[in-house]
Amino acid sequence: MFDLDKLVNDYLVPFGLKIVMAVVIWIIGGIVINLLARLVRSAMNRRHIDPTLVRYTESTMRIALRIALILSILSVCGIETTSFAALLAAAGIAIGAAWSGLLSNFASGIFLIVLRPFKSGDMISAGGVTGVVDEIGLFVTTLTTPDNLRVYVGNTKVFGDNITVYDANAFRRVDLTAQLAHTVDLQDAVARLKARVAQIPNVVEKPGVDVEILEFNPSGPVLAVRPYCHNRDYWQVYFDTNKAIAEVGGTAHWPVPATRQILMPPPGISGPAASGTSAVPPIVPGAGGTAPAGTLPNAPAP
Repeated sequence: MFDLDKLVNDYLVPFGLKIVMAVVIWIIGGIVINLLARLVRSAMNRRHIDPTLVRYTESTMRIALRIALILSILSVCGIETTSFAALLAAAGIAIGAAWSGLLSNFASGIFLIVLRPFKSGDMISAGGVTGVVDEIGLFVTTLTTPDNLRVYVGNTKVFGDNITVYDANAFRRVDLTAQLAHTVDLQDAVARLKARVAQIPNVVEKPGVDVEILEFNPSGPVLAVRPYCHNRDYWQVYFDTNKAIAEVGGTAHWPVPATRQILMPPPGISGPAASGTSAVPPIVPGAGGTAPAGTLPNAPAP
């Protein structure tokens, strides 16, 4: 005969108590984890530790404490944690093999935090993307590109490739060129460009503006125009320098550079043929003359 009291007293009540206990432990454990995370974050912020390292440490600590909390709840519910740990280890191996790329991103993120080749707020070029670093996460690095796009780059791709940090030094060079005609006075052009480009806002005084002869081509000499500025002012100085080159050329009335070609006659040819023209005797109607051979090759015979 079915004994309802026995079912309730021996099974449902103990199971219900375990469920209630698990819920209570989960809630209290979550509160404790959040409290510890805030304490760690506040302590690291007071020591002026890099914000990226603070977020990384907080995220890692939260994950580790959540795993410990889940194991505690399973133990309270009567589930053997030793067998569960073995199962978790086996699952970890399988997941690690399947998610090798994800784990590689995690390991690369740790190296980025420890070695710190760049920090949040730096403008970098890594993994084929150029932008400002918003965050170095557990698996990806978040960048905001100059055209205001948010790009998530895997940490493995960032750490495994060349990293260019534009904000590492106090200034950088802007490389531009100015094509001149052959008739332009080079010394005067160099002096004019140096004086004008040095007046552009955000161009640093030291090192000074470089204006030198870069090369010669069929159109004339090419000048290298190279001012220096802070990375944040790069594009403003770049475009203003182009405007300054055009302004100086217009003020000095520099001629437009153009390729010149001189046609030289082959050796042994002189006279009209040498100048590219040929003299053909005129045909006088009614004079009984005949057209010179080759004058009108397609005309009918007279």
